[in-house]
Formats: sequence, structure tokens, C-alpha cells
Amino acid sequence: MAEELENPVSVNCPHCGATLLWTTEYKYKPFCSERCRLIDLGDWLLEKHAIPDTTVAEDQDDTEP
Repeated sequence: MAEELENPVSVNCPHCGATLLWTTEYKYKPFCSERCRLIDLGDWLLEKHAIPDTTVAEDQDDTEP
């Protein structure tokens, strides 16, 4: 654990790309600020981001009629 404090990992903000150190100082991790966090949240709410659904619907199957 002490090694993590001495050598924190450097990451980029997923929204703006700003570089930040992965420490307790940044409470909005992985974002650099509350602004970037809220913009990303808004993008999810507006469905600009989505996790693809790979399941097959029950009425669809791979068999041919």
C-alpha cells in the first residue's frame, strides 16, 4: 500500500484527456473534475453512450421456418 502512495498511477480523464495522478486527492476519479464527471453522466442519460445488448430476443431464434 505504501508503494502506491510513493508511485501513484498516472491516468487520463475519459472526457477531456487531462492527466491526473490516481490518488485520494482526486475525488472524481477517473475524471479530473466534477464538471467532466457530470458531462459524462449527461451523455449516458442522453444515450450518447450505451452498452450493446447481445442477447437474442425470445421471439427470435436461429432456426429457419
